[in-house]
Amino acid sequence: MFLSIFDIFKIGIGPSSSHTMGPMLAAGQFLKIARACETRVDRIRCSLHGSLAFTGKGHATDRAVILGLAGFTPERFDIDKATVALDDIRRNRILSPRFHHPYRFDPETDIRFDYEVRLPGHTNGMVLYGLDREGSEVVRETYYSIGGGFVLTEAELRAQATSQEVVPDVPYPFRTALELVEMAEASGKSVAGMMMENECAIDSRTAVRARILKIWRTMKSSIDAGLSQDGILPGGLNVRRRAKGIHDSLKAERGLNRSAPHVVNDWISAYAMAVNEQNAVGAQVVTAPTNGAAGVVPATFRYFLDHVSAAREEHVIDYLLTAAAIGGIIKTNASISGAEVGCQGEVGSASAMAAAGLCAILGGTPRQVENAAEIALEHHLGMTCDPIKGLVQAPCIERNGLGAIKAVSSASLALRGDGKHLVPLDSCIKTMRETGLDMNEKYKETSLGGLAVNLPAC
Repeated sequence: MFLSIFDIFKIGIGPSSSHTMGPMLAAGQFLKIARACETRVDRIRCSLHGSLAFTGKGHATDRAVILGLAGFTPERFDIDKATVALDDIRRNRILSPRFHHPYRFDPETDIRFDYEVRLPGHTNGMVLYGLDREGSEVVRETYYSIGGGFVLTEAELRAQATSQEVVPDVPYPFRTALELVEMAEASGKSVAGMMMENECAIDSRTAVRARILKIWRTMKSSIDAGLSQDGILPGGLNVRRRAKGIHDSLKAERGLNRSAPHVVNDWISAYAMAVNEQNAVGAQVVTAPTNGAAGVVPATFRYFLDHVSAAREEHVIDYLLTAAAIGGIIKTNASISGAEVGCQGEVGSASAMAAAGLCAILGGTPRQVENAAEIALEHHLGMTCDPIKGLVQAPCIERNGLGAIKAVSSASLALRGDGKHLVPLDSCIKTMRETGLDMNEKYKETSLGGLAVNLPAC
């Protein structure tokens, strides 16, 4: 089994990879079906189910569907053009995607949040309908947004569950952490080295490097943008942006020689919170492995750059390749979706990925890298996904800061050992999956439990 680094890290928009990016991509896929339909599609409708219904408003799922049907994509998203398009669609009740005839569409009535029906394939389910001029259904498709910006039709999800797995034609097709370590030791390559060889079986080394650096530039831009802005986040919770204020105060203290060593944690938190504050306003971020956990991986590398004397920006290639290897193993054997397994699958996975990447670029062996990932994931087990008011703000923003701090600590602990440890990463991933399956649905991105119902003002 092999998941590409570009399956794990995707350039997209906030606030959610599963609830914003996924529905936007699904809507774009449905446009192609509507255009190819023998009977002319005159009107498009959509129903949202499960977690997409319960927290869809807070995650801007309806907005994402509208923009996807208007022809917008996450990677080429322009917020100014999107705002103009949304105003035009709400005013005229017409979709006019490029290369299509116009479709009738009323945002007030043609998107339905169905809180009663949960589709069987996944909690993040949605159905898109094409109607003719008389209102009769001529085409429909069911989509599942399975986390991290991955979208499958109902048929694709069924085929994935029942078909024999086809091993990709790459030199190191690891599926588990044990296989990863054994292949690394047998080949004498690092985790990043094996990942690069796999990527080069698909594309040229020059192209792979260029795409990885583009991912890092987007991550870096989201940190810088978040550190430069203050104000109140949208959505009604009146959550203040804090990353800029924290960062400004840290810079002011820097030359005064009065900071305690633990203050480095505040730098790490500021970097992570900056990304997730950008995510909360719907700006461009990178899934790492999801939008809700988008701050952990970039913050950990920014810590390395700013606070480790031997750090160089070119280390980001090995860092992200190593992190993606761990993310791919977790996604293959468990889940990175908060709606499936809670936040252990989002921030927990991100922390494990960042810990592995940091351990690798600090000189860790493959066994130490695996140990670092296991430490980070183990200490996120059982974490619920309970966003207040369905917004990816509280507890999500601070949680990314703590996930990055755990990643740094986990890498450091692993480097103090020889890679031998009690709990294998594979056992930890299996435990996360089983814990997620046993977890009550109200703690899995529905805003029906936890902090989401225990804050009096909400």
